[in-house]
Amino acid sequence: MSALRRILIVEDDAALRSTLAEQILLDGEFAVDEAASAAEAEAKLDCADARYDAILLDVGLPDADGREFCAKLRRAGQQMPVIMVTGADTEQDVVRGLDAGANDYLTKPFRLPELLARVRAQLRVFDNSEDATLLIGPFVFRPSRRLLQDSRGNRMVRLTDKENAILKFLYRAGGKRVPRQVLLNEVLGYSGAVSTHTLQTHVHRLRQKLEADPAQPRLLLTDNRGYRLDASVLLAASR
Repeated sequence: MSALRRILIVEDDAALRSTLAEQILLDGEFAVDEAASAAEAEAKLDCADARYDAILLDVGLPDADGREFCAKLRRAGQQMPVIMVTGADTEQDVVRGLDAGANDYLTKPFRLPELLARVRAQLRVFDNSEDATLLIGPFVFRPSRRLLQDSRGNRMVRLTDKENAILKFLYRAGGKRVPRQVLLNEVLGYSGAVSTHTLQTHVHRLRQKLEADPAQPRLLLTDNRGYRLDASVLLAASR
C-alpha cells in the first residue's frame, strides 16, 4: 500500500464537494478532508496535527473570497500547493487568483484526470522546494536541506547527498520495494559495473542515522534484493 497524500477540499457546494471527494478517493493515491467555508478550513489547518499536502479552493465561499483566503494562508506561512477550482473563468479572475498566491487555476466544469494531473504536478514541484517537509516515522525529512529532524528529542541529523537521494526516492515509492539496481543506476547514477556493496554501505550509514536500533531496522527495510520504507509508518504520517 502506498502512502497517501492528503488534500483539503474547500468548497461550499455540498453535493459537488462530496462527489469530488469520492472520485479522488477512488484514485487510491490521496486522502481527502473537506471544508464548507473558509472558517472551517482555517480550523482544520490550525489543528496541532494537521498536515495537508495540497488545497483545492473555491473562490465563492459563503464567508470569504477564496482569493483573499489564499492570500491569508500565505501570510500565515502555509506553503502547500493551492489550486483554485472555480467557475470564475475570466482572464482577470485567473490573474487575481494567481496573484493571491494560488499555484494553479482550474475552471469548472473540469475533468477529474486533469485535476489530479495538476495536483501531482504541483506536488512534484513543492516536494523539491525549500518548503517541503516529509514525515518518516518520528522524523521530519527536509530533502532540500538534507536534514532529518527527530521530533522525539528535537535532534537534527544531517544527510549526505547520496543518503538524501536514497531516502527521497524510497519515500516517493510509498512503501513499495525499490530494487537495488534501480537505486544504483537511477538514484545514485552508478554504472552497472558498480557492486551493490556500494549501495549497501550507503544504506547501512543511513540506518545508523534513521533507526533506533540499526541492527533491527523498522523504518528502512530490506525486501527481496531491494529496499523500502515501512508503508504503515508513511500512512500513519499522512493521516
